[in-house]
Amino acid sequence: MPKKPRLTLDEHIEMGRVLAGIRDELAHRAVQLDKTYPNSGPDGVPHKKVGAALRALDEARSALELLLSREHPDAAETTVYYPYPEDRSAVISSDRPAL
Repeated sequence: MPKKPRLTLDEHIEMGRVLAGIRDELAHRAVQLDKTYPNSGPDGVPHKKVGAALRALDEARSALELLLSREHPDAAETTVYYPYPEDRSAVISSDRPAL
């Protein structure tokens, strides 16, 4: 079976920017849910699910960072998957102003 192609360095950079933007939006939504609903019981389920999504996204970014360092050791930097705020993709809804 042929080997699957790996992400190029540019694709890793774009993936990192987008995933960081998604994480920022999920974190914002987690805070919003925390302020408006209880953290336990049936009404707390959405908050817990968003928290689980945040943890899963963080684990994926960490795993991708390891792949980046194996695939592109000379270009690997932590800012690829953990970019500065100004380098993150904007992933926001219309009711939230851009940062």
